[in-house]
Amino acid sequence: MSEIKPEKEFKPYIAAGERVAEFTVKSILLGAIFGVIFGAATVYLALKAGLTVSASIPIAVLAISIGRKFFKTTILENNIIQTTGSAGESIAAGVVFTLPGFLFLSAGSNGEGFFSYWPIFILAALGGILGTLMMIPLRKSLIVDEHGTLPYPEGTACASVLIAGEKGGDFAKTAYQGLGFAFAYAILQKVFHVIAESPAWVTEQSNRYFPSATVNGEITPEYMGVGYIIGPKIAGVLVAGGVLAWLGLIPLLATLVPQETTALQLIKLGYLKDLATPGGAGSWDPITKTFADYAGALYRAYIRQIGAGAVAAGGFITLIKTIPTIISSFKSSLGSIKAGGDVAVVKRTEDDLSFKVVIFGSLALVALMMILPQVPGDTFFNKFIIGVLVIVFGFFFVTVSSRIVGLIGSSSNPISGMTIATLMATCLVFISVGWTGKLFEPMALVVGSMICIAAANAGGTSQDLKTGYIVGATPRYQQLALFIGAIVSAVVIGLTLSILDRPTAAMQAQGIMHAIGTDAYPAPQGTLMATLIKGLLSFNLDWQFVLVGVFLSITMELCGVKSLSFAVGAYLPLSTTLPIFAGGAIKGIVDMKNKKKGVVEDDELGKGSLFSTGLVAGGALMGVIYAFFMAFETTSVPVGKLNIEPSLVGSLGEGGYQLMGFIFFVIMGIALYRIGISKNKE
Repeated sequence: MSEIKPEKEFKPYIAAGERVAEFTVKSILLGAIFGVIFGAATVYLALKAGLTVSASIPIAVLAISIGRKFFKTTILENNIIQTTGSAGESIAAGVVFTLPGFLFLSAGSNGEGFFSYWPIFILAALGGILGTLMMIPLRKSLIVDEHGTLPYPEGTACASVLIAGEKGGDFAKTAYQGLGFAFAYAILQKVFHVIAESPAWVTEQSNRYFPSATVNGEITPEYMGVGYIIGPKIAGVLVAGGVLAWLGLIPLLATLVPQETTALQLIKLGYLKDLATPGGAGSWDPITKTFADYAGALYRAYIRQIGAGAVAAGGFITLIKTIPTIISSFKSSLGSIKAGGDVAVVKRTEDDLSFKVVIFGSLALVALMMILPQVPGDTFFNKFIIGVLVIVFGFFFVTVSSRIVGLIGSSSNPISGMTIATLMATCLVFISVGWTGKLFEPMALVVGSMICIAAANAGGTSQDLKTGYIVGATPRYQQLALFIGAIVSAVVIGLTLSILDRPTAAMQAQGIMHAIGTDAYPAPQGTLMATLIKGLLSFNLDWQFVLVGVFLSITMELCGVKSLSFAVGAYLPLSTTLPIFAGGAIKGIVDMKNKKKGVVEDDELGKGSLFSTGLVAGGALMGVIYAFFMAFETTSVPVGKLNIEPSLVGSLGEGGYQLMGFIFFVIMGIALYRIGISKNKE
């Protein structure tokens, strides 16, 4: 009886007997628009930094300010807006973490051929639908029956935003201030180049004691915003991995490894054509047999493989630590399915889509994967096996994902660990039936990518359903909105990836055909997935480097540090993690200041957090817009001619120009700090 007690006692904001406008055309359209915006922004941010932040809170704020003010939307319509819109962010994260891996599969696997608009759209849409489908039978057991034990922090906070919006306040104003600030900053940085992109300090390779050590940072508003949102602890662990790599391992390797040996390793990895060809990672000079940027060459040759091993181990360790949660979730899910057909008359707030939708929807997904030519596989049998693996792993990891985000929130959901586990299991199945070699690599990636997308969307879906449960929404309408959001966001996600992947003229001159995978958009998780698949199916993984990363993660766990965050930091450039750490440090200072005054800022609804979501959204959106214009630059849209960096460098010097950029970044940090210590007006 104790399990159903919370359901009997809980009273939603809008009672089950009340009839309030909810699933309307305006709510779906507004939600779809926000899904497009935040889906595109998430693609950009995930490609750049390998990180995402939750879109539910900012979309809820926008729903209150725009929907309620201009379209007279109700609280339940606002809930549908944020439910539809948030699907874009979660699906985009799953797509970007995996599908760019098609570009990094073995030559001859035809992986690159699948990295085009229609395959991306189909896999994103099917993965998103799968995540929502599998959550239909789980809603009652996880959201309702365990309302008192699974807090679903983002979902609860989002409900608070929607309810607060009914009462007024300045939540939206703060988020818009952040967005406007970031947009103006990004225009100065990306269009006019008044602010340096990445100020750096690098020691000479000839330095006897500390060769090729690097300290640099991409001083963008989105990185500072991400750092503030994730907080000082995670940001500190993240930058620690980068500090070890760029100030420890790279100077050590620069001392021990001859530059020609590094060049040979880059040739093996495909970053350099041959020893006689200049350019490539680190700018190889065949005449002097040296690199212009030896730190960058070492990073590509060795550090990324060490980081890949660390991320893989960190993901597995995280997954192992959640095995008790996995087992209990799996048992609860089976129980809820068995009881799925026992409902006779249901209240509005308990009206889910029928369990038949799950059964027939799953069968339809398998059938579509078998007949669509955009899905890898030479025979119907191959595609049938892929479809079955997707459904089986999908149900399991959707359950896991929902349970985990209920406890620790979507931001800490170990999606990469689940994807790695899926890829390992899939490759073992392939090997057991003799499917080895490069031709089966795209098939393995499809299984891993769809599970990643489904698990990511399931985490977001769970938070949305929690919000709906608190405010008194109709589950059926939320589930329909999530299906719509998945399809609409898949349209823009594929388009955004295609645009960002277009190489600039400078890249084309160097023979680079894809911008994704370069320093502009490193796509760290996609590279990792491809590395694992290639190594597993060809029995040719660079284990000596990977194992260094594995034991790096094990060492961190033994020290009581969450290894996954540290591993991601070791894999990413320090230029990414250092500005994120700056945002985290500001959050730590704000918390200390507020604690002294006896004030505790809400992690989701405090002014600093809301301003930071605006920084992330504004900076990422400007990045997408700028990338769009650069990809289609013509004489009528001369974006490159607006660059005034050469004249600034001429008058200030290179050092002065970079110092000026750093000062702008400090000013942004001061603004964030001052807003963080102020209070929302109720």
